[in-house]
Amino acid sequence: MALKKILLCLDSDPQPSVFDAVVAADAGVDHLFRHGGVKPEQVRDLIYGAMFTRGPTELKHTAVFIGGSDVTAGEALLRAATEAFFGPVRVSVMLDSNGSNTTAAAAVLAARRHVPLAGAIVAVLAGTGAVGRRVVRLLAKEGARVRVGSRKLVHAEATCDKVSRLIPGADLTAWENDTPIAAATAIDGAQVVIACGPPGAELLARGTLAQAPGLQVAIDVNAVPPPGIADIEATDKAAKRGDVACYGALGVGGTKMKIHKAAIARLFTANNLVLDADEVYALGKEL
Repeated sequence: MALKKILLCLDSDPQPSVFDAVVAADAGVDHLFRHGGVKPEQVRDLIYGAMFTRGPTELKHTAVFIGGSDVTAGEALLRAATEAFFGPVRVSVMLDSNGSNTTAAAAVLAARRHVPLAGAIVAVLAGTGAVGRRVVRLLAKEGARVRVGSRKLVHAEATCDKVSRLIPGADLTAWENDTPIAAATAIDGAQVVIACGPPGAELLARGTLAQAPGLQVAIDVNAVPPPGIADIEATDKAAKRGDVACYGALGVGGTKMKIHKAAIARLFTANNLVLDADEVYALGKEL
């Protein structure tokens, strides 16, 4: 009898995500074991419960998904999970707290459809948040010249420093975007702008895209009104505003969902996978 696919969901929020559970079910998971309010010190015993019930050759039928709204907390849970593995006794694990990895991958893939990223100037507004940091990292690995925007220059500089340590030679510049005018300056001369701001935060005022010569792609990952880029509708998917191909949050959402489901399915192909931002992006490029 074929073993059932079991996904252990570790969520940093008190209530485990319904969204993540539905996607897992649609991806073919047979059983979901969901735990909310998980702390790093609780992870080892939960992982042991998942690993020690099946033999080494059967462990690819068990996997772990880490979610929740707090990405920093999710990263701590991921570290605790991987530290619980030893030798061949391990299961595959995926991190996607707040959808940060799948959203970032979908946004960069959208830009990549229109612009060769190597050498391109890309402005990432709100580039210091959970999604923004991952977008910056993925763009840097593609060889883009990335302008990292933040309301506080010190935060942008910290993100540049962190990504540079991960990707030696990355071409990163910190930009202070504390006003719409400053943000408009950040996209001057850029081929791509990706707005990764929080819900309801307008980063670029209406009409700004038309005043940015050379801009080819504009992407806004915020679906909550008002949009991060006022010229973009949430449903835009390569919609043209002049010469600029525009994507709203729902426009990149279809790709995000495909990546999320494919990543869940990939977990059950081996017992030694760790799917973080880079791995999720690589999977998205395969789709």
